[in-house]
Amino acid sequence: MEERKPKILLAEDDTNLGMVLKNYLELNDYDVELCRDGILALAAFRRDKFDICLLDIMMPNMDGFKLAEEIRDVDPDIPLFFLSAKTMKEDIIQGYKLGADDYISKPFDSELLLLKIKAILKRNQELNSKEEEQFEFQVGQYAFNSRLRTLTKGGEATHTLSPKENELLHMLCEHKNDLLPREVALKKIWGSDTYFNGRSMDVYIAKLRKYLKDDPNIEIVNIHGNGFRLVVKE
Repeated sequence: MEERKPKILLAEDDTNLGMVLKNYLELNDYDVELCRDGILALAAFRRDKFDICLLDIMMPNMDGFKLAEEIRDVDPDIPLFFLSAKTMKEDIIQGYKLGADDYISKPFDSELLLLKIKAILKRNQELNSKEEEQFEFQVGQYAFNSRLRTLTKGGEATHTLSPKENELLHMLCEHKNDLLPREVALKKIWGSDTYFNGRSMDVYIAKLRKYLKDDPNIEIVNIHGNGFRLVVKE
């Protein structure tokens, strides 16, 4: 079976640049759909599945910033690059605030763009593979399934975890018997390592300790000022 080529949504109203870039990317084994305005690009995105979006900003009918907002509403995680002649600091900041993975100023080196596309698609593939591989954990007498958000003991469900409880236990399991740095968990789950988020995480740690308390071989240890260790005695 022929391997599926990564699919790129290219929104670019400059006919010459759009066709040159489309042809270049297709020569490098990408499947590219070129749209010449934002409304057509949004329709294409809603109709098909893409691996990355390359968006011009100054387009008719719907500009790239608005298009990015609409795309993010549909898929918050898809990689997104802006390709733009707008080089003002305010425009670049706005692009990143909208969740862009990169903001590339025109004119740009097509080879450099290709390398950036390859790098971010590889990163996403590795993250997805990791998530697919690791969703079931044995924690002492408990079985933890992070997809179902269930914690079971003796084959019977004991708790259905909240999203934050689930993600925190998942990270602890990935670092089992090792240090889970406090700031790493806070930034990934809460978005920032502020004092108040830290207090919130402490509450969730206390809940997880309560859920796991029936197995004396399990302990969540607070490493003061550094983070937590999920210690499981074999």
